[in-house]
Amino acid sequence: MPVVVVESPAKAKTINKYLGNDYTVLASYGHVRDLPPKDGSVDPDNEFEMMWEVASDSKKHVKAIADALKDDNALILATDPDREGEAISWHLEEALRNRKAIKKDTPVSRVVFNAITKSAVTEAMANPRQIDEPLVHAYLARRALDYLVGFKLSPVLWRRLPGAKSAGRVQSVCLRLIVDREMEIEKFNAQEYWTVKAMLANSRGQEYEARLTVLGGDKLDKFDIGNETAAELAVQAIHSRDLKVTSVEAKPGTRNPSAPFMTSTLQQEASRKFGMGARQTMSAAQRLYEAGHITYMRTDGIDMAPEAVHAARDAIKDKYGADYLPKEPRMYKNKAKNAQEAHECIRPTDLAAQTESLKIIDADQRKLYDLIYKRTIASQMAAARLERTTVLIGSDDKQVELRASGQVMMFDGFLKVYEEGRDDAVIDDDDKSLPQINQGEAAPKKSITPEQHFTQPPPRYTEATLVKRMEELGIGRPSTYASIVTTIQDRDYVRKEKNRLIPEDKGRLVTVFLSNFFSRYVEYDFTAALEEELDDVSAGERNYKNVLERFWRDFSVAIAEALDLSITEVLEKINEVLAPHIFPPNEDGTDPRLCPNCGAGRLSMRTARSGGAFIGCSNYPECRYTRPFGPPDPEAEASAIPPEGKLLGEDGGDKIWVHKGRFGPYVQRGEVSDDNKKPPRQSIPKEWPAEDVDLAQALRLLSLPRLIGPHPEDGVNVWANIGRYGPYIKHADTTSNRGGTNANLESLEEVFDVGMNRAVQLLAEKVASRGGRGAPAKVLRDLGEHPEDGGNISIMEGKYGPYVKWEKVNATVPKEIAPDDLTVAQAMQLIEEKQAKKGTRRKAAPKKKTAAKKKSAAKKKA
Repeated sequence: MPVVVVESPAKAKTINKYLGNDYTVLASYGHVRDLPPKDGSVDPDNEFEMMWEVASDSKKHVKAIADALKDDNALILATDPDREGEAISWHLEEALRNRKAIKKDTPVSRVVFNAITKSAVTEAMANPRQIDEPLVHAYLARRALDYLVGFKLSPVLWRRLPGAKSAGRVQSVCLRLIVDREMEIEKFNAQEYWTVKAMLANSRGQEYEARLTVLGGDKLDKFDIGNETAAELAVQAIHSRDLKVTSVEAKPGTRNPSAPFMTSTLQQEASRKFGMGARQTMSAAQRLYEAGHITYMRTDGIDMAPEAVHAARDAIKDKYGADYLPKEPRMYKNKAKNAQEAHECIRPTDLAAQTESLKIIDADQRKLYDLIYKRTIASQMAAARLERTTVLIGSDDKQVELRASGQVMMFDGFLKVYEEGRDDAVIDDDDKSLPQINQGEAAPKKSITPEQHFTQPPPRYTEATLVKRMEELGIGRPSTYASIVTTIQDRDYVRKEKNRLIPEDKGRLVTVFLSNFFSRYVEYDFTAALEEELDDVSAGERNYKNVLERFWRDFSVAIAEALDLSITEVLEKINEVLAPHIFPPNEDGTDPRLCPNCGAGRLSMRTARSGGAFIGCSNYPECRYTRPFGPPDPEAEASAIPPEGKLLGEDGGDKIWVHKGRFGPYVQRGEVSDDNKKPPRQSIPKEWPAEDVDLAQALRLLSLPRLIGPHPEDGVNVWANIGRYGPYIKHADTTSNRGGTNANLESLEEVFDVGMNRAVQLLAEKVASRGGRGAPAKVLRDLGEHPEDGGNISIMEGKYGPYVKWEKVNATVPKEIAPDDLTVAQAMQLIEEKQAKKGTRRKAAPKKKTAAKKKSAAKKKA
């Protein structure tokens, strides 16, 4: 049987159903080789030779494929139909040749399919090809570029900007977008303006709203009514005049549907409608693709296969009738420059299969499939027909004129099924409906209302609007959007609040550093131009080594120049660039960089090893003035903990301090010295804001552990303390190697006042619950049967956090996912990753010995 290799076991399972027992289908579990994470894996001095290494987790998968090839000398590479998929196939072939698993007579072919359906897979198997070298070269170029930037630029960053993490080629440009937007917001000065609206009535007494557009015979611009006084004068001008309808104009209009989804628009719409992040969207889409429900989800293409167009039109006619079907099919043309990645749009593989009929279990997958289905169907439906009406109401002297507008839906068309969301949408007057209004009729005034407004700064990016902006600039490609947006958050350069991306201090500093010392490499145009060169490599129009050579020639010079910089030079440049942010002008006109403590030193930005930034005095250590990074905040300064610690007072001759440590804030008695290398310390519990801890609270903490007394049964001491997992009591049994019994306390205050009776009760309950072997883990949620392999999947409460349990597999739930939000699909993915890591995948039942093998074995035995 020929050996067919795909990326994932889920995909392998689906394809195996279509191919049957005539093929052996195995999974590579993604990439099998990568560049070792060390300097020298890409050698610019040796034509950019790359040293590939099979990952330890992948060795068993490569061995399984090699073993299968012993029985059948034919290999079919069926990885995804994009650059990454082509690269995985190339790596697999290279790794198997290095193992000598592929012989001279081994036929190796490559097949691709845009959807995992029986017809698509069968057609692909009938039309094999060889590995696409230009696509592989484009992958090699990107991998080398990302490696060179990461391993050459990141060390410069670490040495010249303490606390910074790493820098990526495209991630740094993406981060710059967010930081630039934040600086725009900080520099923004709001401008006041007013509008005046009137509630008027038609001849039937029905009310409608109109906005003042002409005052004193002149057309009003946005800022013409600039204050409350001007607004009141405008109100009086309307009040003092009789109004009538001078014009009613109705114009027909149409709205056409949006194109089907490609990768970026799917991520944007899932974010708008469901609040799903890019990674979450792509994970759900990957599962739908592997299950055969949708076409390939990493694409720049918006065109649709002819058979899919006909299927969509049939579905529209059957469900909605001929009125909703345009006379001719709608054709959408790809705008992507990189035709190699511009596959068909993202659409359902079966347009007769609505969401309800598929019975998709996972909520994210169900929502996403429904979105893709409706967008696909709507893209082939008739346009919506509207009637837009504009009404002008004025005075006889033409000094005052108001405008009312609205629209009436004449035919809903595609809007019956789907309407695209908007980013930062503003309500448009044209979206409102109007009553019947006749030209020449009087317009009696019911009320007149002036409204104050202020111009708004540009909004912070969401993941959706960031992906949209990257796409507009030509930065990144379909397969990279999700990982780019995720990486800058994982590195703590950016945080997400209420779905908005806000740069952290680290991210701001990295961007300023790169923008000033590596400006070319974080320019939007340069990055977009490099992407186009890589697209040319994909198309076979450029040599990838020439692209690398040109990049490295200039980049290596920039690296060398940056290494000559001192940390002081770097920080002064950052001080200069960020001065409006960290040293805003003082109201009294004094120097904002003059130290307010000593009055002589200059304030400057400094970095700590922890990666945080703060403002300190140049006269350190004589002057220990510090404040948090950013604009000065008098209230925050009074309570902030500086890098050298905050002195709370004295007790018994000892100074009591609050410090920020590697594992969080803590209080300390005394100071570190040669005679006192480990002064008494106690962590500050999360319930107490470290900045607000006072001397009395610090002394309470330093009194721990607190002796409750000897246990009435055995005389062994019982203690109360605060540990890593919160407040607890400990019955320290000195005769046992197990370290005694611990029991959790319900509240922090109990640590300081729990008595012996309560302690004995809690300890007894803990011993009883353990039954001598430890209490059984608590089930947080039951996710039901494993949809593919059977067996119950549960989310359990563990000592070190929640985990997914399926048979003998325990997989930790990531911190960023709440147990209540974990889906079945995500649980299955965690299980698969744990199996792949530990090598605990179910093994197929041993094959029965054939008669020939039995005979051979019997002969050997004889």
